[in-house]
Amino acid sequence: MHAINVDNVSFGYEPAVPVVRNVSLTVQAGEFLTFIGPNGSGKTTLLRLLDRILLPQRGTIMLDGLPLTRLARAAIARRIAFVPQDSAIQFPFSVEDVVLMGRAPHTRGLAFEKPADRERARVVMALTDITHLADHAITDLSGGERQRVLIARALAQEPGIILLDEPNAHLDIAHQIEVFTLLQRLNRDSHLTVVSVSHDLNLAAIFSERIAMMANGTLVAVGTPSEVLTESRINAVFKTSVLVDRHPLRNAPRISLPG
Repeated sequence: MHAINVDNVSFGYEPAVPVVRNVSLTVQAGEFLTFIGPNGSGKTTLLRLLDRILLPQRGTIMLDGLPLTRLARAAIARRIAFVPQDSAIQFPFSVEDVVLMGRAPHTRGLAFEKPADRERARVVMALTDITHLADHAITDLSGGERQRVLIARALAQEPGIILLDEPNAHLDIAHQIEVFTLLQRLNRDSHLTVVSVSHDLNLAAIFSERIAMMANGTLVAVGTPSEVLTESRINAVFKTSVLVDRHPLRNAPRISLPG
């Protein structure tokens, strides 16, 4: 298991316009943490900072006590996997080949995949319900199918931490539940640390151990779903009125729009 410590981190695509401002947070090993917040609040940017896709302009990010900037890209990829909202893959690779790309941190140079790599690919394709798509070109898939392929590719890395930017984007309701249930099972059974960005407050409430709410690049609140998802806080941050009660079947807050 791996832990990430974020200490007073700031970043802006234009130096004078910070997108992430003075964020400090510890992602605990083995937890399921979800970032929520309005569009433009810095959630996706912070996720990219956690994977060293972007570098902080101020502050430090530590992975297991080591500065992230000191780790080689392959070393990070063996610990952290990143699932973007959508893939820029334009070449018609087969789904199986895309999933096998996740094995790159475990191979050397231009070495071909070993039988163990293909077995790992088969396992994660089954977990994400894409085995029947193995020979299909990724460019021919729907948005939801592509998203499950990207999650499978990330799991093929055998990471200790998986970062997901809107993993429920493009998915129908059945596959949204399947994906979050899968992530929760991996979190509980394999102690995979899951860090997600989501706009669906109810999914975040049901599946997350902790929620981090962002607004204007800063952390507004961090805690359990019940601690963070209050009517007053949601109303203030999202500039809209909601009702918060308890889910009838789960021990989680439920957010509804007023009638």
